[in-house]
Amino acid sequence: MEFTAGELDALRLSFSVASRSVLLSLPVATLIAWLLVRGRFRGRFALDALVHLPLVLPPVVVGYLLLVIFGRRGPVGGWLHEHFGIQLAFTTAGAALATAVMSFPLMVRAIRLSLEAVDRGLEDAARTLGAGPLDRFVSITLPLMLPGILAGAVTAFAASLGEFGAVITFVSNIPGETRTLPLALYTAIQTPDGDAAAARIAVLSLVLGFGGLALAEGLARYVRRTLGQA
Repeated sequence: MEFTAGELDALRLSFSVASRSVLLSLPVATLIAWLLVRGRFRGRFALDALVHLPLVLPPVVVGYLLLVIFGRRGPVGGWLHEHFGIQLAFTTAGAALATAVMSFPLMVRAIRLSLEAVDRGLEDAARTLGAGPLDRFVSITLPLMLPGILAGAVTAFAASLGEFGAVITFVSNIPGETRTLPLALYTAIQTPDGDAAAARIAVLSLVLGFGGLALAEGLARYVRRTLGQA
């Protein structure tokens, strides 16, 4: 099975967008997961609902909202362009933002479940031995959260490779700029005699998706064994 230059370019772009998406989301997802599990504040339910909203909204709606907010005429996008010359709509950076928003709930969920499983008694014991909040987090909580962080990051990466609706709505389908694998598949389906290309891209997407899920589970199990959790 040989891929064309355009298909390989879509694959490269997909990996670039997914990588930037995960790097953008991971620190924020860890913080949000911490707030949802350990935080005690008014509005926590609203924050939880907002985080998981992309899971229940049509991806096209998410892409449209991003276009309204981060487009050249949007309140955030217009300000970024006017003051810093940054444009997100119809760019690779915008594709990374769209995939980050869509995969963010998956990452938060995985980290949250891992944090909920952390034994608070270990943190209490460290506190009695004089460890401060930062020391307890770095030496105890963070290592015990690591399986969820890794699983969430890899799962979000795999999901980002397959995001379509939000990406095409926010950044369109521009070859070499925003045409990721799902958009390349869509283009092939719309092209006469594009059945062979569509089949190649579909198979590649299946392999990448299955491989991402398997890697996420394998990493989580390995880290749990290393930490003696399983």
